[in-house]
Amino acid sequence: MAKYIQAPAYEDAMPVDISFAFGDEKPAGKHGFLTADGEDFRFEDGTLGRFWGVCMNGAACFPAHDYAEKVADRLSMAGVNCVRFHQLDGEYHTPNIFQFRKGARLTDTRHFDPRSMERLDYFAKCLKEQGIYIYLDMMVFRHFKAGDGVVAAEELSRVTEYGGKPYSLFDRTMIELQKEYAANLWNHVNPYTGLAYKDDPVFILSEITNENDIWIRGHHPSKDKEPFQHIKYYEDELREILREWVKETGSAVSPENCDVWDMENEELNRFKLEVEQRYNREMHAFLREEVGVRVPITASNRLRGVGFNVYAQEGACDYMDNHHYYYDWTWGEQEDEKFGLNFQINGYPHVLRNLPLFRIAGRPFYVSEWDMPWPNCYRAEGPIYYAAVCALQGWGGMGIHTYAYGTRLDKHCILGKEASSATLGGVPYREGIFSCWNDPAKFGLFYHSALMVRRGDVSPAEKKIGVRVPFAEKLNLKALETGTEVHRVVTLLEGMDGAGCDEVIDCADAVPWASPDRIVSDNGQVWRDLKNKFGGVDTPRTKILYGKLANVKGGITPKRGTEVSGLKVESFTDFAVVALSSLTDKPIRESDNMLLSCIGRARNTDAQFDGEKMIDYGHAPVLAEATHATITIETERTDLRVWGVNAEGYYVGAVPAVFRDGKMTFTVGETFPCLYYLINAD
Repeated sequence: MAKYIQAPAYEDAMPVDISFAFGDEKPAGKHGFLTADGEDFRFEDGTLGRFWGVCMNGAACFPAHDYAEKVADRLSMAGVNCVRFHQLDGEYHTPNIFQFRKGARLTDTRHFDPRSMERLDYFAKCLKEQGIYIYLDMMVFRHFKAGDGVVAAEELSRVTEYGGKPYSLFDRTMIELQKEYAANLWNHVNPYTGLAYKDDPVFILSEITNENDIWIRGHHPSKDKEPFQHIKYYEDELREILREWVKETGSAVSPENCDVWDMENEELNRFKLEVEQRYNREMHAFLREEVGVRVPITASNRLRGVGFNVYAQEGACDYMDNHHYYYDWTWGEQEDEKFGLNFQINGYPHVLRNLPLFRIAGRPFYVSEWDMPWPNCYRAEGPIYYAAVCALQGWGGMGIHTYAYGTRLDKHCILGKEASSATLGGVPYREGIFSCWNDPAKFGLFYHSALMVRRGDVSPAEKKIGVRVPFAEKLNLKALETGTEVHRVVTLLEGMDGAGCDEVIDCADAVPWASPDRIVSDNGQVWRDLKNKFGGVDTPRTKILYGKLANVKGGITPKRGTEVSGLKVESFTDFAVVALSSLTDKPIRESDNMLLSCIGRARNTDAQFDGEKMIDYGHAPVLAEATHATITIETERTDLRVWGVNAEGYYVGAVPAVFRDGKMTFTVGETFPCLYYLINAD
């Protein structure tokens, strides 16, 4: 029978602090401004930029001073070195950048609330002091008002839900308002640092508009299957732009008779490509040349229309960005709509699919949103898998969506229940599903993810493959599906010659695996066993086994042992992540200080499911299954002790260990069961 232990989270601390493992990186900005250097991010002093981050959504970006200090310290302890200020302009929450509190009617979105800005400034100062950089969003959830001078503002807000998208890509009024917003934000002087945002190297990346493209058809992505609701004014505006384009190009498209939103007509898609490219180039030039923004800028990060989006953004991006979520559930406001499908990463061959499509040759790549959300009981695989692939590919970094939607975390002490209401902004899937701050199955494994990415514990793959991607709506991306966990892959657009690639293939060409049931990186450091549903990371300083580490049949009896070089796990618990990292510069076999994390399923107390249907959220405290396993580590040392560490960061007791023939063996889950164990020399 599974044994669960209490796993509470605290807003001001983590059980273990690994910030020292990254050296002296405080304050953020000590290396100068971040730059795009080929396919890498690099600071002005030559230091390579690698980031493991989180999004702060909405009100979480505007914390009170005491909380700002606490959360910045906590993030640093977990190994986080980048925070994305996301949805600053979201109306559904307060504070937001336009309004500090609900009550007074907001008549325009052209002015920043000084109380909100003061909090944002202080938070930025606290992050900087802790060595944490900032990714600054521009337009995300802005809902234009009549006072902004935007035509049909009320209808626009109601129909698109995403504040003007996609019309904001070509409507002159909305474009000028975006420029005004960006200039005001980047030119804002933070009184706590004495620097304008544009002059502060704590800011490292920025996007022009979040998840926005001209093929979006006006909908929130959760409503893509609904009939498109036209707003005539903006459709007429786009049709007028089309008329001018037909005159310039001699295209055979009939502006009067065509459906301007048609995604099957290649000529129309070429037209929309040019419209979006014009916007991207105009905004990029404005930010760089008129405002004076120095950090790398990207256009957007939405993959809708596959090849179209890549071509549209490539022309005006210093780096590329994309989002990826691994889930498939139905989540509605009513209790009878709550279904979570427990897809295991290690049960599927092609997990990332389109994510690396935006990794264009010659540009750095950052993933500003990823997640394997609650209530998937296998979600502990997510932080390990995504971080391992990120490091293997040599990407610039990743940020989970999201740390939290607010700051009253002491009141949000259970999983999946972010606020008292069933929705945020009318969208039920934000109901805490994505919040990870108190989830031991996700945020609890950030230690090892940060070490893999930031410290480079997983090395980039040895071979680099260029994948040719044509301009098309629907692409067969077999090369990306099969190659991303084996070699480094970059996208080659039309006209790119593949210089610097070891091999160039078409996107429909599969990259061969040694076995259909096993994916192994060409450097041997990252692998997944699809048949037995577990995976591993095998490097000198980090070794991990995760997934179905044992078959449980007829009682708690291990059916097999699994191992990577120097680490063996004989698990009595069917699903778990067993992650071991050296906290020194030395490899595990020589290290005198190591962190072992043993984390699998996590849930609320008394949470109830009927199969995939949630019956009851449950209540505090959060519980985590105690992994029961015998662990063997190869080590040259004989003076190590295994200390269980509880949620408060206390030693709760020493786990007995046996040393024999250069190996250390002990069993977790019986004596002093914990999620974390420090293995160090007395």
